[in-house]
Amino acid sequence: MKKDMRKWLEELRCAEAKRAMPILSFPGAQLLGIDVKELIFSAENQAAAMAAVAERTPSAAAVSLMDLSVEAECFGSPIHISEKEVPTVTGSIVSSLAEASALRVPAVGEGRTHLYIDAIRLASEKIKDRPVFAGVIGPFSLAGRLTDVSEAMIYCYEEPEMMHTLLKKASEFLISYIRAYKEAGADGIVMAEPLAGLLSPALAQEFSADYVREIFAAVKDEDFLVIYHNCGNTALITIDSILSTGADTYHFGNAIDMAQMMERIPEKTVAMGNIDPAGVLRNGNPESVKAATLQLLHACSKYKNFVISSGCDIPPDTPWENIDAFFQTVTSFYGK
Repeated sequence: MKKDMRKWLEELRCAEAKRAMPILSFPGAQLLGIDVKELIFSAENQAAAMAAVAERTPSAAAVSLMDLSVEAECFGSPIHISEKEVPTVTGSIVSSLAEASALRVPAVGEGRTHLYIDAIRLASEKIKDRPVFAGVIGPFSLAGRLTDVSEAMIYCYEEPEMMHTLLKKASEFLISYIRAYKEAGADGIVMAEPLAGLLSPALAQEFSADYVREIFAAVKDEDFLVIYHNCGNTALITIDSILSTGADTYHFGNAIDMAQMMERIPEKTVAMGNIDPAGVLRNGNPESVKAATLQLLHACSKYKNFVISSGCDIPPDTPWENIDAFFQTVTSFYGK
């Protein structure tokens, strides 16, 4: 049975004792005793990891793997895979308008996308006490991986037609991909658009937000929410373009001051963030995690539409004692 996701979101916003919603998926491999490689090549392992995380934590929702190599690999990009790290794209496949025009839009299900869709189907069957969100990449971040992340911003100035050609193809694919997740049972998506965090407000609008808005309009409804994630340090100055995407909820990284961001978020719109996933959660200890979590809660909990989260995807090797400390601190804070 479908969940009333609008009701869920409103209850999340209005709750006095709020539940944290970190982007927590890859550390689930530790709970299964498997490595990252075993996780990304098995729908069953991904679903089991999500279920294990849900069983261990009081997270407001379950979030699937935030693997930003999947979609680019589906288009033909080479990727690097290791047993301990999240996969990464290693090379460009487009550097000219001709190559962008010739690029084939893959069918959903090619590459590893079928595994990730199946994982959501299985996870939705296992996890019944909270929503299940699928992770997808944003259009500009995908286009950047198809060209070169370090060159993407330059291409916006020097090869705008090439970038728009890629963005149209990326958007076409992402709409189909998200719809497949929806059909598989996902209650929504978390779209990661980190590369947009490098752009000026004008470029962010033209090369990211306008395409994200088109994608969201094509997929969202009463039973399916869209969460927009931007972990760039320009999010504060590009917030108008970010809000123009029409997302249901916004999620920000630790490169910005979350309290400053909350001043810019409409009071009836939920915004999430932004404990440093590497510096605090992975590299800290329970005491330092507690201190950072309390600091953020004291700074932002006065905003009723604030939901505490990690600033980005929590790394696979993050100690579970640190993750547990994060949740325990949030529960204790709101328990007061």
